[in-house]
Amino acid sequence: MKSQTASSGFLARYFKLAEKQTTVKTEILAGLTTFIALAYIIFVNPNILSEAGIPKDAAIASTIWIAALSTMVMGVVANYPVALAPGMGLNAFFAYYVCGTLGLHWTVALGAVFFSGVLFLILTVSHIRQAIINAVPQNLRVAIGVGIGLFIAFIGLKGTGLIVPDKATFIGLGHVTQPTTLLSLFGLVLTGALMARKVQGSILIGIVATTLLSMCLGYSPVPHGISDIVSTSMPHMGETFGKLDIVGAWNYGIVSIIFTFTVVELFDNMGTLIGLTSKAKLVKPNGEIENLDRALTTDAVGTICSSVFGTSTVTSYIESAAGIAAGGKTGLTAVTVSICFLIALLFAPLVGLVPGFATAPPLILVGALMMQEVGKINFTDFSDALPAFLTIVMMPLTGSIANGFAFGFVSYAFMKTAVGKYKEVSWIMWLVSLAFVINLVMRS
Repeated sequence: MKSQTASSGFLARYFKLAEKQTTVKTEILAGLTTFIALAYIIFVNPNILSEAGIPKDAAIASTIWIAALSTMVMGVVANYPVALAPGMGLNAFFAYYVCGTLGLHWTVALGAVFFSGVLFLILTVSHIRQAIINAVPQNLRVAIGVGIGLFIAFIGLKGTGLIVPDKATFIGLGHVTQPTTLLSLFGLVLTGALMARKVQGSILIGIVATTLLSMCLGYSPVPHGISDIVSTSMPHMGETFGKLDIVGAWNYGIVSIIFTFTVVELFDNMGTLIGLTSKAKLVKPNGEIENLDRALTTDAVGTICSSVFGTSTVTSYIESAAGIAAGGKTGLTAVTVSICFLIALLFAPLVGLVPGFATAPPLILVGALMMQEVGKINFTDFSDALPAFLTIVMMPLTGSIANGFAFGFVSYAFMKTAVGKYKEVSWIMWLVSLAFVINLVMRS
């Protein structure tokens, strides 16, 4: 592919544009595409973190800053067209389980995120990370993603008002004629239709449309001046920066929270990176992924920094596939996404006007997307099917990703042993299962 742009200039040399057969223009357009697909996290993550007690304005700032900086490092250091931001599922685990079910203060939860990042970094530099990934069977890897998807969707359904508590059946159908519920359904159908038509930025369009309609109907505050839309001063993380409680997290127990944070991030991020690098043609003929250690190290350091900034764990985003499909092949795509996040800081006041019922439909849709992998699970062998099933259903039904891991891993080890297939259970799986058993006993 001929291109004068790709063969000249600092950007072309640094990001090896000619070698990757791309151009500056293509990379920038790809970055804009990824940002549009990913921008919904600016609205969704602060709403979820605010449920944990984190001040929303600080959550907006920390979300944008950590996404911008970690994505910038991913582009500059690893030369990957991959964006990072606080992960969906991880933020739900943080807010609804650690701070909600367990009742821990958000500063303690940030301390757990810090420890998981440190552990993540150790596993990366020692090359243990890949060994752990390889030790977990494919069925459970897929089930983890599907279970997290159902967990996220369940939270979204509650946020819309479609699901409410019920004394007789635990949960029941809410009042679908409630104005805010109808607005959520409008956003769900609109966004789903746009996604079906493969419209870029469908989730963002759905959030904006739902918010504007709710403003017109009087169910959301209306901006009264330019200061309600554009910030005259940069939003800051003063209420969250450095507020992590490391001692509190350590005293609570390293296995129950930190281990789960680490395991969730481990499989979520690795699966995402494998898929994205394959799509971007960053996998060598021998199966080796270019600069994988740099990418994994960036992710681990990003997790540590996210705890300091005051947000849940960052991870690589599958939405980066939108930019890759648009031609993004290098870190210049990620750098463009990072710059877009920084520009978004100017519009932080606008984020605060978005109601929770407008950001609930994306959770349902993300859950639906994560369900797509369920067909890869081997349900014909019941020693595979039962552990996968328990992994999936125990997450939403117990309100805990950790419980899904525990029941899935432990049942897999014992089921395989019971049917004489104990050789399929590695010592790492037994070790992990033992840790989960101890955790369950301690929490009982």
